[in-house]
Amino acid sequence: MIPFSDFDTRGYPTVDVASGYGAWAQTYEGTVEDLMDIDLLERLSGPEWASVRRAADLGCGTGRTGAWLREKGARGVDGVDLTPEMLAIAEEKGAHESLRVGDATDSGFEGGAYDLVISSLIDEHLPDVGPLYEEAARLARPGGWLVMVTFHPQFMITTGMPTHYTDKRGRSFTIATHLHLVSDHVKAAVAAGWQLREMHEGVVDDRWVELKPKWAKFRSTPVSAVYAWQK
Repeated sequence: MIPFSDFDTRGYPTVDVASGYGAWAQTYEGTVEDLMDIDLLERLSGPEWASVRRAADLGCGTGRTGAWLREKGARGVDGVDLTPEMLAIAEEKGAHESLRVGDATDSGFEGGAYDLVISSLIDEHLPDVGPLYEEAARLARPGGWLVMVTFHPQFMITTGMPTHYTDKRGRSFTIATHLHLVSDHVKAAVAAGWQLREMHEGVVDDRWVELKPKWAKFRSTPVSAVYAWQK
């Protein structure tokens, strides 16, 4: 594993995942852009979202992904996340049938019961992505899908930018960040029995530069990626 500390240009104090997202929860949705994740989900040709009867939303956070799935016609979504403060916001959205505090790699959900397992922007907080792919394989029914949105390692290496937030006093903190290469995802997924059906990468383009003018120097650098796997 390549340590992210080799590339970190910020040097912010680092906090654990639950503490960091607990402190970030109230401002999170104002800082995460749809270009990072929703735009990539919209590009996928499969699965057919409206045919999803049950979905497991691993690391569901404030419920952004769950709400998007329901808008697309998914009928039932169960969510799990480490952070009660994030789940409280997801509860207000009302997109999930159930929400629980727990680990995305050990959700406690029923095995073999889900048409879709989805996870968005949590891989950089895991020391090893293998357990996430294994848990998704446990949850998915035969023929089921895993859709995973990840931070792109090239963006993390090029920019040296960890996942971070600014608190009410203007102090910036890094939430424990790990670097996973594309090959790390592929090897872990294949080992867990997944077959890759589709992948897209989002790059810094005019839309990103309009939102974040300082990112102009990173133009054409991949920011995030989406993988669609089938069991």
